[in-house]
Amino acid sequence: MDILHHIFFGLGIALQPMNLLFCFIGVLIGTLVGVLPGLGPVAAISLLLPATFHVSPVASIIMLSGIYYGAMYGGSTTSILVNIPGEAASVVTCFDGYQMARKGRAGPALGIAAFGSFIAGTLGVVGLAFMAPPLAAMALKFGPPEYFSLMVLGLTVLTFLAGGSMLKSLMMACFGVVVGNVGLDLITARPRFTFGWDILLDGVGLVPVVMGLFGISEVLLNVEEKLSKREIFKTEFKGLLPNLQDWKESIWPILRGSGLGFFLGILPGGGAVISSFVSYGVEKKLSKHPEEFGKGAIAGVAGPESANNSATAGAFIPLLTLGLPSNAVMAILLGALMIYNMPPGPKLISSHPDLFWGVITSMYIGNAMLLVLNLPLIGIWVKILKVPYPVLFPLILLFCLIGAYSLNNNPMEIGLMLFFGVLGYLMKKFKYDGAPLVLAMVLGPLMDNSLRQSLLMSGGSGMIFFTRPICLVILGAVTLILLLPVLPLISRIRKTVEKTEGN
Repeated sequence: MDILHHIFFGLGIALQPMNLLFCFIGVLIGTLVGVLPGLGPVAAISLLLPATFHVSPVASIIMLSGIYYGAMYGGSTTSILVNIPGEAASVVTCFDGYQMARKGRAGPALGIAAFGSFIAGTLGVVGLAFMAPPLAAMALKFGPPEYFSLMVLGLTVLTFLAGGSMLKSLMMACFGVVVGNVGLDLITARPRFTFGWDILLDGVGLVPVVMGLFGISEVLLNVEEKLSKREIFKTEFKGLLPNLQDWKESIWPILRGSGLGFFLGILPGGGAVISSFVSYGVEKKLSKHPEEFGKGAIAGVAGPESANNSATAGAFIPLLTLGLPSNAVMAILLGALMIYNMPPGPKLISSHPDLFWGVITSMYIGNAMLLVLNLPLIGIWVKILKVPYPVLFPLILLFCLIGAYSLNNNPMEIGLMLFFGVLGYLMKKFKYDGAPLVLAMVLGPLMDNSLRQSLLMSGGSGMIFFTRPICLVILGAVTLILLLPVLPLISRIRKTVEKTEGN
């Protein structure tokens, strides 16, 4: 009954006209971001974060959250129509969605993507509402050593799952920890990593960094590349509602994808991308006709689209209950909450119930808005795809410059943003992932404080991390994850040695 009472309280917050308007703006922008290839929710939230400092924190987080889960909806549109994923999590939708469009079934593909996303998003929000409070109560038992261990685990898992070279991901995470600790030491008040520059005494701002890494770098990358013309696949938008056979083939993939996505979204580094790939693999494995996957199987659209939407709800659980971001978007939201003087964690529910329950219940409303928006506006989103890049990217660049300057009315913030823009461009050229850097930058100061508090508790002894059972289990998991890539190498060396001795 307490949960229902809190949900009704949250609905009262979310249905306030201002919050309702910002929820609508968020999901609308999110859908647009999902449709536009290359932009993504991380870049969009980074660009719009400065604009939220002049409105209430509740309305701001509702809008930024709406951009995140709205982008999951919009990404399927271009995947199905033009075989170009608007968002990374929609890559899997290309496999069968585009093939359905080529067979004249673009309507049912877009329809099942929208309905599956709505069902999964709703189930994910229900799971968030019921699981977050007990997890927050459990989190109250955590002390500085447990928090430090959890943050190390989060960074390790993210680097392990980031894709590409694990060494590169670890390098980015280490660099992010250094950038996050630039400025005055919180205990000694001595400057760290400032190189004598006064602008760095307050630390490196999160907003210029993410705008540079994900906004400016994208502009530079696309200016360099000669973009080929993209043609929209000519198909009739008839029969957007899936028929009974489509529902029969899709309902279990939707439910399985919802569950998989939610629990994978909770894991640090899991997120929507991995959830969609795992869901596709599960559906292909369980299907009676696996040969149809990749040729237009509707289950190959329903499962992954459901998984990536429920993963967005799952990602909010560690953020709101433990104050730990599980991906780059959550890291930016964590930074936003700290700017609003509302640090997330176990006490967020009791200290700021309007924010906690208002954001959760706004997701119910936002999912309904997205369902209503996506089906009628498909034709408009397709037309937006035709906006020339020479027009689109200068506008993004201008918005970045205005946003960085308006943060503190300091031109040096623009310099920082441009520096990280060039750095982000080089990172993308050499296949370095920016997500570990951003996550480590946010977690770096928190890890530093937790480590030093732990050492103060133990009188300077590092054994405190090995005498507390929770820490021991978490650090054991970290060690195992770091050793996993080395095990095949050890096996190959052993076989080589045995073969040499045999000769």
